[in-house]
Amino acid sequence: MLTAKLSIQNKVYHLQSLITDQKEISSGYFRLIFSAPQIAQIAQPGQFVHIYCGEGTYLRRPFSIAKVKKNQVEIIYKVVGKGTELLSRKKKGNTLDVLGPLGNGFTQSLNHPITQSPILIAGGTGVASLLFLAQKLITLYTSHLTPLTVFLGAKTKNDLLCIDNFKKLGCQVKLATEDGSLGYKGLVTDLFRNSLITHNSSLITNIYACGPYAMLKEIAKITQKYKIPYQVSLEAMMACGLGACRGCVVKTSHQSLTTSHQHFVYKTVCKDGPVFEANQIIWE
Repeated sequence: MLTAKLSIQNKVYHLQSLITDQKEISSGYFRLIFSAPQIAQIAQPGQFVHIYCGEGTYLRRPFSIAKVKKNQVEIIYKVVGKGTELLSRKKKGNTLDVLGPLGNGFTQSLNHPITQSPILIAGGTGVASLLFLAQKLITLYTSHLTPLTVFLGAKTKNDLLCIDNFKKLGCQVKLATEDGSLGYKGLVTDLFRNSLITHNSSLITNIYACGPYAMLKEIAKITQKYKIPYQVSLEAMMACGLGACRGCVVKTSHQSLTTSHQHFVYKTVCKDGPVFEANQIIWE
């Protein structure tokens, strides 16, 4: 099967980038756009940038690339601590210390029948890397009969992001909130599972997901049952972002070349990932 590696490890740039726009898109959530032509030229879905947020923070913060347009790079983030709070104060015209693009991202096979298409599932700010992926996939599936389907899940309707962005791309968007304030009341994993009861799973080429670990783990159980290929973009606390400190490792399965025994190896989310085939992960 012909496949395209939508993200490979390219040259990493250390830039002083100009902020061209910053806006609060929902309470506590921000969209930040900065000029970074070197990163924009080579960035692929699933990759991220590492940003120094300001004085008083020692470590950089990782942010998935949500969109690239010409020389501009866009990220979407939630204020959750000191670093993101400092970042949210920055204004248009300020400078950002940026490292990127980092990590490995999504792969996509190119020769599926026109009746098949992938499904994207995002929880919370996991929507960022999948928005970028959707933009790429739309160009690959222009001749397909089935629209790209996106499941978005969050605690409340305030936490659901980028709904209109996906709709403008022509995606079919299905929503879930834990409090029932918008869309299905419950977890997005339950909404996805219920959809498979009436949906022919053989028409799904791949599942791509990003969000909380528990959500990704539950989707892994579902896709294993239905035998659907599944790629996950993992979220993790990171220090160096380059795989050197090994502070963001995840346990993955490893088949020994000399024996029949299966072992595990630790891989770094920042360098080996953040995207992995779900069947590689040892879900704990």
